[in-house]
Amino acid sequence: MATVRYKIHVNGIVQGVGFRPFVYRLAHDCRLTGFVFNSPEGVLIEAEGEPEQVEMFLRRLPSEAPPLAKIVQIRKEKIAPNGDTEFVIRRSLRDAAPVTLIPPDMGICEDCLRELFNPRDRRYRYPFINCTNCGPRFTIVYSIPYDRPFTSMRVFEMCSRCAREYHDPADRRFHAQPNACPECGPDVWLCDRLGRRLPCADPITEAVRLIAAGKIVAIRGLGGFHLAVDAFNDQAVNELRKRKRRPAKPFALMAASLEDIRQFCQVGQKEEQQLRSQIRPIVLLRAREDAAVAPSVAPRNRYLGFMLPYTPLHYLILKNHFRALVMTSGNLSEEPIAIANDEAIRRLSGIADAFLLHNREILQRCDDSIVRVYGGEARVLRRSRGFVPAPVFLKTPTRVSILACGPELKNTVALSRGETVFLSQHIGDLDNPEAFRFFEHAIEHLKKILEVEPEAIAYDLHPEYLSTKWALKQESLPKVGVQHHHAHLASVMAENGVEDRIIGLVLDGTGMGTDGTIWGGEVLVGDFSEFERWAWLRPFPLVGGTRAILEPWRVALVLLWEAFEETLPPSRLPSLRGVEEKTLELLRQVYRKGIHAPFTSSCGRLFDGISALLGICQKVDYEAQAAIELEMVADDGEMAEYTEAFSGVQGRGPVDTRPLVRSVVEDYLNGTEVEKISARFHNTLAGMFLRVLENVSQETGIRTVGLSGGVFQNVRFFEGLLERLQRAGWNVLTHREVPTNDGGIALGQVVVADARLRMETSQ
Repeated sequence: MATVRYKIHVNGIVQGVGFRPFVYRLAHDCRLTGFVFNSPEGVLIEAEGEPEQVEMFLRRLPSEAPPLAKIVQIRKEKIAPNGDTEFVIRRSLRDAAPVTLIPPDMGICEDCLRELFNPRDRRYRYPFINCTNCGPRFTIVYSIPYDRPFTSMRVFEMCSRCAREYHDPADRRFHAQPNACPECGPDVWLCDRLGRRLPCADPITEAVRLIAAGKIVAIRGLGGFHLAVDAFNDQAVNELRKRKRRPAKPFALMAASLEDIRQFCQVGQKEEQQLRSQIRPIVLLRAREDAAVAPSVAPRNRYLGFMLPYTPLHYLILKNHFRALVMTSGNLSEEPIAIANDEAIRRLSGIADAFLLHNREILQRCDDSIVRVYGGEARVLRRSRGFVPAPVFLKTPTRVSILACGPELKNTVALSRGETVFLSQHIGDLDNPEAFRFFEHAIEHLKKILEVEPEAIAYDLHPEYLSTKWALKQESLPKVGVQHHHAHLASVMAENGVEDRIIGLVLDGTGMGTDGTIWGGEVLVGDFSEFERWAWLRPFPLVGGTRAILEPWRVALVLLWEAFEETLPPSRLPSLRGVEEKTLELLRQVYRKGIHAPFTSSCGRLFDGISALLGICQKVDYEAQAAIELEMVADDGEMAEYTEAFSGVQGRGPVDTRPLVRSVVEDYLNGTEVEKISARFHNTLAGMFLRVLENVSQETGIRTVGLSGGVFQNVRFFEGLLERLQRAGWNVLTHREVPTNDGGIALGQVVVADARLRMETSQ
């Protein structure tokens, strides 16, 4: 029978995930000849054999691919047979513009975990064990193709046994770029806070002993350092809070097994799937009432953030030693995570008592990702390790490559390449020099690994954002300013593959509006190219400007004055009796004159103010603390609403929240439990927005709404609104892969900029 030959291009996450040895084994199984190799275009295959065998190969290629592979596209072309006598793996090529995707870092696989604790295995207790199915990728890569010479492992020459594995297509470690063993690979050691090596036979065992004794140990991991303490030692956790300057924000936890986590939290099926996945994110879980971790781990919070170990080093520290450890980012509050040994000692010596270090260099900072299951879906709240640099796919490719600079808080940047948008890892808040340097590095690294030079820049309209200032200094490229809440709307549309006009409900803390005021409670109608502001929460002044964000009692005062036209003295409310009369009078004058009191329609600030009115949170130590603590106290069983508040919903324009505030205050003065008032506030606000959206729908005929903005991290509010919308027959677009908070802004900036540039070229 005559043979046939096909040239096959496979694009996607197909390098560094065992794809070539898979193709090699599959080709041999199908009795084919030819070759496979990595190139900047992905994986290229030429396969020759009998027609039915080639067809079998093409059918099995996508369905049996390795677990970490993600095939985006397979292109095949029939070519002339050349009579190859075997199927081989060829060397990688670098002679074209890259279109392949670099894989994210992945947690240790089950095979490597078994070897790690097998005394007969040559990698027994080796903290850098890995194979083609697990281990570091993005955090150790300089450039593509993803081969060892282009990673930080290039300084470790493989021993003869590791080299045999690396070059054997039948081996699980074939072309596993970080492949190593105790003989030839990286190692670990322990230092004191001054960087002096501590003499000990087993650095890991000594680190375990220090943690058990109540010490804080900085541990170099996959994408940066963790600060570890015993999660049951309240004194140690509080000391970590003091040194890290993080008074109240919950700490992340790590436990050795899912069974351990179940002792502390309620774990549903979807939470279990997230915990067990090789991404190994932090998953926010409802804490059991009898959870025995130190109270200071997550003060005034019903949830604990747990993750399972994702490196062999984590397992060696935890297994048989600790039921749970605090494993928080190795940084001072709001700074980027430390990655280099000398950097960590310089930045963390005031926090850590000891450092567990290693010499496999981390090239890219990559903090732990955070996931929460609510509204029936797993939703990414912080998209970083395990997700990056996997792209978001667009329905319509961008015409040019666009660099989006993102916002000021929870910054990520993005770079588009055709139908793909590559979001950077979580960078954080840009208001400190370390974070801004990280911002600039992330841009350069994306450009390098994608080998793409942006042809346009998108940025936020707020003139004081450091990301905006950076963008405006790039003189050689066209620039597109994108309104903050329009970017939110576009982000949820792009993630869901929707391009037609929709209604957007965008609720967050801060965003510069087109009228120069601070927006944050917006009902928009629009698409990628344009939007109309249809309704918004009635603006109120922030007395003291940004101080009101840090001191929500100021917002509470203004809400009280606005709702009761200054007829109800603040002293009537127990929550505001601590404000001195002199301070009160000064703020009243500021309020009346409007000096240093910018107006805002922010839904986030409304939550803050209600939290302070009820005496829940008067000052914040971390972003959204007041709103979070308001949600945490809400009575799960309370379904009542403040029906009087619905009078604030009229037609287009501002939604009056004063009736809602009056209802809350009257309930509070009547002695109603704060837990019930919080629940009623959440219920009522969801009902008010449903009425607003129905009004918009009646005028526009649109029945699709996109929900975006940080307020939608509030589970009580989000699920209440989602249920109402679905019951009313709405098509609801929500975020899953991309954060609903400002971490998803850059995606929206890309698609808005692309739409605007298309309009300009068509005119």
